[in-house]
Amino acid sequence: MFTKLIATTLTATLLLSAAPVFAALSTVKEVEVTADLTVITNVKAAAYWTTVADDLENAIVANLVDRIAEDGAKISVDIDELSLASSFESAANIADSKLVGAVSVTHANDNTAFDAYALAVGIADAGPFFPEGTDIAMITGDSKEHYDAMIAAFAARVVADLK
Repeated sequence: MFTKLIATTLTATLLLSAAPVFAALSTVKEVEVTADLTVITNVKAAAYWTTVADDLENAIVANLVDRIAEDGAKISVDIDELSLASSFESAANIADSKLVGAVSVTHANDNTAFDAYALAVGIADAGPFFPEGTDIAMITGDSKEHYDAMIAAFAARVVADLK
């Protein structure tokens, strides 16, 4: 009984003492997104995708509103691939729409503590971000709904992966 009480007390003490460290790592000070716009070849889609860097940056920040802090981490995203498949190509499994980028997270005041990884989201990942009742099979790569869902899916994954 006494051993169980000691173990529980020690565990609680360790968790409480580690809480500030976890909180500092999960807060964000800055978000920066860049994109190579030369990868956009679909003229209709270009109307939406040319603002991908700003829109993705805003979507990430919107998902982090309660986690902004002066001593937080810096998130950098470099979008390096945009593949836009038509509904025919998607249905025929010839091609898939995807948004790919390199994500890096540098933790506050410690340039040696960082995460870096490639992140790719496809139209299947964007499914939950379409307006309710949307028939995904009818969505084209150059539609606003497609664009908004891809941006939302990518931003959600960046925030979910934040440590």
